Amino acid sequence: MSKVTTFTFDPNDTCYQLSHVLLSFKQDFCTFESYLSTIMLSRGLFRVPVSLGVLQGSARSLGTHARPFKTLDGAVDTSSKTFQENLKTSEKLEEKYTALYKQVLAGGGQKAIERHVKKNKKLLVRDRLRLLLDEGCEFLELSPLAGMGMEYGDIPAAGTVTGIGVVSGVRCLVTGHDATVKGGTSYPISVKKGLRAQEIAQENHLPCIYLVDSGGAFLPLQSDIFPDKNHGGRMFYNEAILSSLGIPQVSVVVGSCTAGGAYVPTMTEEAVIVHGMGTIFLGGPPLVQAALGEVVSAEELGGAMMHSSVSGCTDHYAETELEAFEMARDIMAGLNRPMAEYLHSHDGVPLEDSLRPLSEQHHNYEDPLYPSEELQGLLPGTEDFDVYKVIARLTDGSRFHEFKHKYGTSLVTGFAFIQGHLAGIVANNGPLCERGALKGAHFAQLCAQRAVPMIFLQNASCDQPTANDVTEAASLSNRLKAHGKMASAVASSLVPKITLILGNGVGPETIPMCGRSFSPRFLFVWPNAKVGVADVQGAVDAAVQAKFGDMKSEETEKFQSKIAGRLSQQTSAFYSSSRMWDDGIVLPQDSRRILGQCLRIVHSTLDTTDATERRKFGVFRM
Repeated sequence: MSKVTTFTFDPNDTCYQLSHVLLSFKQDFCTFESYLSTIMLSRGLFRVPVSLGVLQGSARSLGTHARPFKTLDGAVDTSSKTFQENLKTSEKLEEKYTALYKQVLAGGGQKAIERHVKKNKKLLVRDRLRLLLDEGCEFLELSPLAGMGMEYGDIPAAGTVTGIGVVSGVRCLVTGHDATVKGGTSYPISVKKGLRAQEIAQENHLPCIYLVDSGGAFLPLQSDIFPDKNHGGRMFYNEAILSSLGIPQVSVVVGSCTAGGAYVPTMTEEAVIVHGMGTIFLGGPPLVQAALGEVVSAEELGGAMMHSSVSGCTDHYAETELEAFEMARDIMAGLNRPMAEYLHSHDGVPLEDSLRPLSEQHHNYEDPLYPSEELQGLLPGTEDFDVYKVIARLTDGSRFHEFKHKYGTSLVTGFAFIQGHLAGIVANNGPLCERGALKGAHFAQLCAQRAVPMIFLQNASCDQPTANDVTEAASLSNRLKAHGKMASAVASSLVPKITLILGNGVGPETIPMCGRSFSPRFLFVWPNAKVGVADVQGAVDAAVQAKFGDMKSEETEKFQSKIAGRLSQQTSAFYSSSRMWDDGIVLPQDSRRILGQCLRIVHSTLDTTDATERRKFGVFRM
């Protein structure tokens, strides 16, 4: 770097001075960024022009050099009765979540783990991830509670661990089979989880790494696993499509790949196989003996040496799992992809078995003025719930640039930075009225125009208003049309969307608030959230009315109690997460961290479409 001690410039010629400063600093971006921020602050500017050649994303990651937006008043009375009751509720739900997650970490149980490690001499799936991922990198595990409490039994983590991490500096999506769970057998929920992982990879342009150790499909449930369009065969189709889109596909065969599972490694761009451990064949030795009467070993039929030197199904031969993961890391290093931005832990050691970083050691943004732990006492469901208090604990410096503050106040919209990344926030703060929905439609268009990711803080109203006269009927019709406008604007805004359900995820208001059917890049729920068509009480009343009318009896009460219990279970966040109606339960105090990770993930795809493509809206009914 050329030594530069002083700078003289024409204060009216910013472009001239910046171009010469760039030449002086050459490749030393950090020094240049600091100097550039000083210049821009002196002129009241808060954006770094991308055309100047600074690192991609710095225009949206301003950190503490610039502190735009007003500070929210997020003060709450933590000693109030409502806060303390919410806190107790949160603590109970956290205990339930922790207990379920411990079950997930135990996989198929102690006996299965001992057989996997001692007899089969294999590493556990989470130990494999530790060897593969960069030390200390953040890892966003997806749907960890999937498969718990299914009709066909508990399938911890649906038999696979999926998540987004960093390998050799490249952010990627990793899928690893847990062979301690039913011997790595795939259930319907396993297929759903695998397909969702590939969908996330495609939307966010993430290379995929498959750690294959699978026993194939669970045949008694084959009608729900393979035949249909979005069943097991779709995973192989997705591999081909992802590769055609320039999204690398890599596999590491650390166990069995039988029947349809054999297509996973053979359809990836590069495959690594471990000697004496990895096998690939459509039919194993027992089937060969039954069909041909020939006795052959698994290694001879489809082992590492055969596939690496004869069939060519695999590209890299490894003697050990450790060597295999080093090869996978080398493959990722050779992809010629940009280095990922992520936060480190203090010492690089993941938190217990969750692979989460211990803390945010170094960052260049403000923390909220209010502790995120207080979100546990700010659950929706009470009359004094104020979504501004939630936002103040999510955004950098508790700052928020609100859009249309005095118009349609039941919907809060505005811009904020979360861990240094700009986002457009859309949050329920009451029933979604006509003006609120119109504001939401307007704001969605702004985010599309400016290529700003959107975060939806969903807490839909369960109110189902009825009209008593023509005037009220017209008002409800206008409200419905406004909901339609907002829904159309949200669906057509081609920017990344992230949804976090804080409370009610029920009823028609979830549609314009980017529910699951509107394909947000990520959708998470708080453990207290409710997900369904209607609120439990309304659904129970409707069911009782349909069956018994206005009649009151002991039978009516029993029926009512039975329906209420079933619907309460089926609308819970835990039921939703086990069936993958979301991408996981997020504890309130972890919300900012998870949203920050998601913004870093989606950020790389913000500029993949031009402004014209981002704002192709359909017809808005007047």
